[in-house]
Amino acid sequence: MAESLDLARASVADGITHAAMTPHIHPGRYENISSSVVEATNQFRSALAEAHIPLQIFPAGEVRLTSEILELLDQNELPFLGILDSYRILLLEFPYGQLPVGTEKLARWLLTRQIRPLIAHPERNKIIMQNIEKIAPFVEMGCLLQVTAASVIGDFGQAAQDSVALMLERRWVSVIATDAHNLIHRAPKLTLARKSLIGRFGQEWADELTCLMPAKILGINPASLSM
Repeated sequence: MAESLDLARASVADGITHAAMTPHIHPGRYENISSSVVEATNQFRSALAEAHIPLQIFPAGEVRLTSEILELLDQNELPFLGILDSYRILLLEFPYGQLPVGTEKLARWLLTRQIRPLIAHPERNKIIMQNIEKIAPFVEMGCLLQVTAASVIGDFGQAAQDSVALMLERRWVSVIATDAHNLIHRAPKLTLARKSLIGRFGQEWADELTCLMPAKILGINPASLSM
């Protein structure tokens, strides 16, 4: 909890006012489910209030692409980020080294059930880094892309930064998020990424990617945000 509170303080210092709690959902490795995430988020919310840290948090999850997604959905234990245009938004993580056979089929299956995948950090997938066109079919079918702020500023290497640049230039990106894990190696760096975006693409689109679209997904009134 102390480490979590320190990360929350760092997030606030980085200009963040609202954050989705997205622990890994990966049966067999990270045994999190929607109900357990909600419980942990409620406990953390109480700790934030007690520590007087002005960060509003929301339960969600980063769901690894596995066959267990179908089972979790049947059990009503698949965590969603929120709802956008009548679609539930699912933060979906591909394996880092591949795009498994059947990935497009699963994405289409989810879309037919009013679940829109928001694909997490596609710029860090080795296959996509080698050929950005590998993510194009997912964009064309209606999936959203969430890239990592640290990738924008080069912290994940040149290949990931180049992939992000191409995705941004093509207007494929819907959200930029911290994907923060800890203060040592994966601290929140949204402000630096936002400054880079403003310099390259302007204030309006930087606001859309870092504030407005995330707010819409989480059900926050954008008018309440200071940008």
